[in-house]
Amino acid sequence: MAELVCCFGARAPNGESVNKSWIRRMSLFALMSLVLTLSGVALGDRAPPPEAVAAASAAPSAAPSAAPSAAPAAEAPAPEQHSAFGSALNTFNGWVAKSLFFDISAGAFQYPKLDAAGNEVRGKDGKVEMGGATVPFIVAILAVGSIFFTLWYRFINLRAFRHAIDVVRGKYDDPEDEGEISHFRALTSALSATVGLGNIAGVAIAIQKGGPGAVFWMIVMAVFGMSAKFSSCTLAVLYRRHNPDGSMSGGPMYYLDLGLKKLGIGPLGKVLGCVYAVMVMGGAFGGGNMFQSNQSFAVLRNAVGLGPNAKYVYATVIAVAVGLVIIGGIKRIGAATSRVVPAMCAIYVFAAIAVILVNAKQIPEALGTIFSMAFTKNAVFGGAVGVLVIGVTRASFSNEAGLGSAAIAHAAAKTDEPVREGMVAMLGPFIDTIIICLMTALVVVVTGAWKGSLESAGDVDQGVIMTSQAFASVISWFPYVLSVCVVLFAYSTMISWCYYGERGWIYLLDHFGEGVGLRSVVVFRVLFVIAAWFGAVTKLGPVLDFSDLMILCMAFPNIVGSVILAPTLLKHVQDYWSRYKSGEMKPYEPAPAE
Repeated sequence: MAELVCCFGARAPNGESVNKSWIRRMSLFALMSLVLTLSGVALGDRAPPPEAVAAASAAPSAAPSAAPSAAPAAEAPAPEQHSAFGSALNTFNGWVAKSLFFDISAGAFQYPKLDAAGNEVRGKDGKVEMGGATVPFIVAILAVGSIFFTLWYRFINLRAFRHAIDVVRGKYDDPEDEGEISHFRALTSALSATVGLGNIAGVAIAIQKGGPGAVFWMIVMAVFGMSAKFSSCTLAVLYRRHNPDGSMSGGPMYYLDLGLKKLGIGPLGKVLGCVYAVMVMGGAFGGGNMFQSNQSFAVLRNAVGLGPNAKYVYATVIAVAVGLVIIGGIKRIGAATSRVVPAMCAIYVFAAIAVILVNAKQIPEALGTIFSMAFTKNAVFGGAVGVLVIGVTRASFSNEAGLGSAAIAHAAAKTDEPVREGMVAMLGPFIDTIIICLMTALVVVVTGAWKGSLESAGDVDQGVIMTSQAFASVISWFPYVLSVCVVLFAYSTMISWCYYGERGWIYLLDHFGEGVGLRSVVVFRVLFVIAAWFGAVTKLGPVLDFSDLMILCMAFPNIVGSVILAPTLLKHVQDYWSRYKSGEMKPYEPAPAE
């Protein structure tokens, strides 16, 4: 734990003693957090009491078991009134949804709506209401892109899997290579942004909306997604930029810009790079920040029963904790996540294994249910196509394969072999979805927790409640363990997404002059910390809708640019693999001491 203590302790990012500038920065964070806390407590808790929130969050058709802390029935709250900004943002969200989320199937997979009992749902006019599956354009892009990269790079996700593990273990780490962090720390930094609520609540939401069969398609998508992540992270190292302060800037913004420029289509690359930078910043503030602090407090409050003003204290703690790490950049983030990510994954996996072992007799039946319901004709889930689409969508939110965000962290890796770092990166979807998400799915299915919540709203609160119920069915205090995991997952996600967002900030502001973005990055970090505080204490409404759209829409410029650059990257892949198979590429061995 010494390294983690150092991350939060009295050492500057470069390892030297704390200087006056560092002290001033930390004092600024402390003062800002204190003022926000005192003002929040003084204003009082304007949100409805937890009981009302719990009652309102449960869907009308949800089974009673969907809400463990049952509250007295309350009248439905009035529709939320948005400000002019909120209304404008909703309009923008609708425009984006129409542009990139339109149904490419043109209604080909529509079925009569069914209720929980399997009966057709009829409207006031007596006609059967139609529902079923839609195939959003951006989801199709994600799926087709991942399959394309798998075929184009000759199933690199399978044939290079063992070599990738050797690289992560440090067998090829050369401390003299350019970069800021090791292969392992690059992987944990990227994982810290993907391993989170998507693994705990997202899997349960997928089961709620698509039944256990959605998990099968999540896993299938993760296998192909490994190739998509390999592609984007290899390109990130290949086209990364060296900053004057010795740091690295990379990711889709840079390889779209620089890579397409080398192909003679620079204007297209510049447009795609700027669009991606704006999207990653929007996603960082929303889904990667405010959403995390908001939902982690909700879970903690539900488990511990915190008082009305506790959210201001929690907001301050989480904001200061995030600020202490992100102020030091990727080196400090890498140092923190290299300890936090393995620890939190171990805690969660061990707890999940305990639940699964207690219900070991149900494992074969659970696996059979997951597989058989992947090809269901049940219209409750939109048929097999609906289950597939839900699985693909939740897998993308879980492991971010195809979105390009992880490439920003991997661009900082110490390596002179871009393809090698891409192989490290492709382990992310395997760990995130095939291991951790499958663990969650088995916990929910073997305990039978999924059966009572098929008609719930499908929001994050409901997903967490379902998972919490499954854990509590074995040991009553396991939901407390789950709460700790959620907070750790949310925290690690926030610090990594800050790094992603600030790389977008740097890319955009550098258009106004060389080094402008890097010199002003502290502004982004301060804004990020403030957003973390407000995320925990306010209703986010359309802001979160906006951020969710931004995160998923990141796939469009990333996959389009990556496909254009695929022939160039294939040459690098073939060169690397031939050198590796011929024995020319040897594991690193330090020179003997003289």
